[in-house]
Amino acid sequence: MSGTPTAASRCRREAGAGANRWVVLVVLCVSLLLVAVDATVLHVAVPAVTEDLKPGAIELLWIVDVYPLVCASLLILFGTLGDRVGRRRVLLLGYALFGVASALAAFAENPQVLIAARALLGVGGAMIMPATLSILRQVFPDRRERALAIGVWSAVAAVGAAVGPLLGGFLLEHFWWGSVFLVNIPLMLVSLPVGRLLLPESTGDRDGPWDVVGAL
Repeated sequence: MSGTPTAASRCRREAGAGANRWVVLVVLCVSLLLVAVDATVLHVAVPAVTEDLKPGAIELLWIVDVYPLVCASLLILFGTLGDRVGRRRVLLLGYALFGVASALAAFAENPQVLIAARALLGVGGAMIMPATLSILRQVFPDRRERALAIGVWSAVAAVGAAVGPLLGGFLLEHFWWGSVFLVNIPLMLVSLPVGRLLLPESTGDRDGPWDVVGAL
């Protein structure tokens, strides 16, 4: 008789843990979706940005391309940083930076400020993306569930890049070009407390090398 409540309690804990895993997956996928969307959402807003800020040809090139360039080049380094200081910590800092940079980009008054804001968005995206995958691998210890979760993660990354121009076009029909960045802010304001509450902290190989050459 004394063992029955213990077994029932264990079942409830396991069920709760399973439920939490899928909630964590949703939180991480929303984060990843924003990072992927921002790679393409500005494309349809280029004419409006050009008319408003009057950037030169080189400045316009940097406005469009600095985000994916910075994000891609820093992925490896921020993955190593997360292994050393904690992946959740890096992820939450990435959320905060992404939100601040989004506000800066939305209200940029000249091309230089927009380029700097887009570069900061790239830094935030590079902090978010590797941390989401590392945390995902940790919270899904079961191999089958992990494969499913990583499949969903990969699909969200692909869908986000495709949805970017559609979302940008919809926002431009109703608002000004800065709205393509402002949409990030409420989602990051929600993700910060939810991530702090639900996401586990973890570290990896603290002695892992800094692959600066690979980043370059």
